[in-house]
Amino acid sequence: MTSDSNSSSSDSSSGRDDRNPDSGSEPDPNPESIDQSLDAIENQLASISMASRSPTATLDDDEEEEDQSAEQLTIGNGSLEGEIGVDGAIDSIEDEHIVDNNNIRAELRGVIAESPSFEWKNISEGDEVERPLSPNSSGYAGERGSTSGGDDVNDDEEDTEIRVVENDGVSGSHEQWVSGKRYPDEDDASVSWRKRKKHFFILSHSGKPIYSRYGDEYKLAGFSATLQAIISFVENGGDRVKLVKAGKHQVIFLVKGPIYLVCISCTEEPYESLKGQLELLYGQMILILTKSVNRCFEKNPKFDMTSLLGGTEAVFSSLIHSFNWNPATFLHAYSCFPMAYATRQAAGTILQDVAGSGVLFSLLMCKHKVISLVGAQKASLHPDDLLILSNFIMSSESFRTSESFSPICLPRYNAMAFLYAYVHYFDIDTYLILLSTSSDAFFHLKDSRIRIETVLVNSNVLGEVQRSLVDGGMHIEDLLMDPASRAGANSSHLGQPRPAADSSGRITDGFVGIGGPAGLWHFIYKSNYLDQYVSSEFSSPINSLRQQKRLYRAYQRLYASMHDNGTGPHKTQFRRDENYVLLCWVTQDFELYAAFDPLADKALAIKICNRVCQWVKDVENEIFLLGASPFSW
Repeated sequence: MTSDSNSSSSDSSSGRDDRNPDSGSEPDPNPESIDQSLDAIENQLASISMASRSPTATLDDDEEEEDQSAEQLTIGNGSLEGEIGVDGAIDSIEDEHIVDNNNIRAELRGVIAESPSFEWKNISEGDEVERPLSPNSSGYAGERGSTSGGDDVNDDEEDTEIRVVENDGVSGSHEQWVSGKRYPDEDDASVSWRKRKKHFFILSHSGKPIYSRYGDEYKLAGFSATLQAIISFVENGGDRVKLVKAGKHQVIFLVKGPIYLVCISCTEEPYESLKGQLELLYGQMILILTKSVNRCFEKNPKFDMTSLLGGTEAVFSSLIHSFNWNPATFLHAYSCFPMAYATRQAAGTILQDVAGSGVLFSLLMCKHKVISLVGAQKASLHPDDLLILSNFIMSSESFRTSESFSPICLPRYNAMAFLYAYVHYFDIDTYLILLSTSSDAFFHLKDSRIRIETVLVNSNVLGEVQRSLVDGGMHIEDLLMDPASRAGANSSHLGQPRPAADSSGRITDGFVGIGGPAGLWHFIYKSNYLDQYVSSEFSSPINSLRQQKRLYRAYQRLYASMHDNGTGPHKTQFRRDENYVLLCWVTQDFELYAAFDPLADKALAIKICNRVCQWVKDVENEIFLLGASPFSW
């Protein structure tokens, strides 16, 4: 491969246990054919990179490269200014260290390698960084069925899916994303296909295409074979390819036994985020088939898996779409539906009653959020399993029309065996999932559902869910600056009347800015012990899909840099650019990610983050599922 268009990294073959052992017995490819394949992929990626520079392939001017002069401070082990704790609830922070932003950008953009023995490097000019974008507490604007906070935007080529606008009678106009195969007539020779900013591919170790986000899999057979040739070429040298860079494009490879997953992206998302997305895509496939599908490839290396995944395009498409709006895809945590503690307890009590009577897990959900969750003794449910399970149910219309009983696999629980899911929708948003190990449990689970539904109706849990959908979750406008202003209230509750704009609790001096106090625009708070997170509702000025997605990408990069094992992990980070001030705080108990007006004062931003943490603690009974055992990882 030529050094002026590609760079790549690979790792040692010591971790090759998840590859198909039979693959090693295949004869080595012809060196000349390998060279031709590498030349072919180089030319294809180069042409994609050139096509993406066309005005129709890029976003508006707000997607230009990040400001190199962005201010960033990384603080480890101490306080930002003196003591930053809130009533002892938050760790103090000392010793401030300044880290150059260009170094962080270089680390995030660099080629990731486990072994330096095989490396192609190149620094290409004009690498653009697509601006980050999007999260929210009780529904993101990009979320299926969630309320749109602003204009209808096709924010780039990866979001040109069909959208329909409907009124559900609850919160007015709703924008619903319709999943499914996109642009099936395209292939790798199509100009429009080359302009897509983010591709996902699943293929077998023999090069047979299994799934492609865009285009027809069979028309992309030649392209899939080229990807397979690259992986085989590197493996024959004793390494494993992880990342290839061609201009603005990153090509990320993930090998899972006889299954290869590839992402081609020019969105400048961190490598760790894109790899995590491939892991979730693989998990979604295992949820449908179980890992025992590998045995089919052991018997027949040329086995065609596409027939086993027929009709699941909407499931994969919906999961890929969630990478643009759901923080759970990189936080590895789940979000609870905000509601009164007593109401959640009523729901949890009846779920607990049916647990243990042949029910492994009982989940009451509203959209992608958990109302209550109960597991049998010593049973644990990983947040990633919860994510792909809820995506599978919400993206399959058959579950909405009648009660359903379907085999599913939870990869983190047992990747080799099926569980059996009984699913019943109480209304358009609220549904019940009962998981059992028995394939004959349908009628028992149906009787359990009837008992649960009776209690939910009598205790008005379902009515409270609809009310909470209207009220929403945590609004930054409700955040009070002075905790003393809470003293007059008996307790803090979500959805209570908001204080007037001139309330004594508001900031009366210093920088106020647009949005909440001190210019706070949005925040995400993750409880590390509970594996749960909560995020504020979006409000002005982050009300369009494009702005929300940009912020979501900013959070992604911030999370990746905070958890970078090469340079960290860090404890606190403060960044300023022309779009935001971003402040991240990671402790043993929680992680906080907050976005402020770009002109926000640093000292006030720190104080507001303390207030946010205290506010979360005040209403934790309503935003978290407490008392649940932490999930095993």
